[in-house]
Amino acid sequence: MPLKHATFDLTLALADDALVLAHRLSQWSGQAPTLEEDIALSNLGLDLIGQARAFYTYAGELEGKGRDENHLAYFRDAGGFRNCLLVEQPNGDFAVTVTRQFLFAALMRDYYDALTHSTDKRLADVAGKAVKEMSYHVRHSGEWVVRLGDGTPESRNRMHSALEDLWTYTGEMFEIQAPERGLIDAGIAPDRAALKPGWEALVSAIFSRATLDRPKDGYMQTGGRSGQHSEHLGHMLAEMQVLARAHPDAAW
Repeated sequence: MPLKHATFDLTLALADDALVLAHRLSQWSGQAPTLEEDIALSNLGLDLIGQARAFYTYAGELEGKGRDENHLAYFRDAGGFRNCLLVEQPNGDFAVTVTRQFLFAALMRDYYDALTHSTDKRLADVAGKAVKEMSYHVRHSGEWVVRLGDGTPESRNRMHSALEDLWTYTGEMFEIQAPERGLIDAGIAPDRAALKPGWEALVSAIFSRATLDRPKDGYMQTGGRSGQHSEHLGHMLAEMQVLARAHPDAAW
């Protein structure tokens, strides 16, 4: 596969990760445990929306078929999305949301840091801003993991359940699709697998502070990168895309 096509696939996947997780966080608006956290989760979502817009814009240019950020976000069905399965999982309770955010951000902070050295200047430029945002996401969600894990028996039990439910989706984050190997060799994309030891060290350190045991590695769910998603994504997209699809030619 030509590098341009592979770069499009990678950029689209990064955009989809950010958009889907941003929408999940937006579902907490007006529902978070405290007003401060309501605002915080909204701000995390806005960071991700900004990342998604930048990646979608570049993906559209790489594809060269006239699809802009709006077309890529609102006019693809679930099978066309390339996000990892972790980010599409339902919010659940607050423990599930902060655990999902931490597990994802802990990788993407280092991924974007490495991507700032990409030979593709557009990707490097987007990553330069995103790494700063994801550093805050790691700190914010990590603090909640510690607070809930080392909190009351109820909060600890909820954190334990969240980890058991979400851990099976973490392996996919480090999978490397065949076309992506060419991008790694060309210096365009970081090697996800090479980032795993750092992710494991950070996750283990936070879990230790939270007095939580890291789940044992077992069967890992996969398929999101090839368009095979859980039923949750279709329901989420139906909600997210309904206005744009009902009025496709609307101007705001």
